[in-house]
Amino acid sequence: MDTIVEQLDTKLGQWEPEIADQVRRFIWEVIQLADQGIPLELIRSRAVEQEVLDFLDESDESETW
Repeated sequence: MDTIVEQLDTKLGQWEPEIADQVRRFIWEVIQLADQGIPLELIRSRAVEQEVLDFLDESDESETW
């Protein structure tokens, strides 16, 4: 088994479940993009976009109260 795969397997068992799930989703997205030949620098853009959307959702929720 590749060293990085071994390290990932170990770390997934050590991290909090929420963190491990985030890592799994991130790696799944990397695999999907790589399979499609999409440049991986787009991942950061998507992550930033999601952070902004989450922030806006939180702002909307706080204004309704």
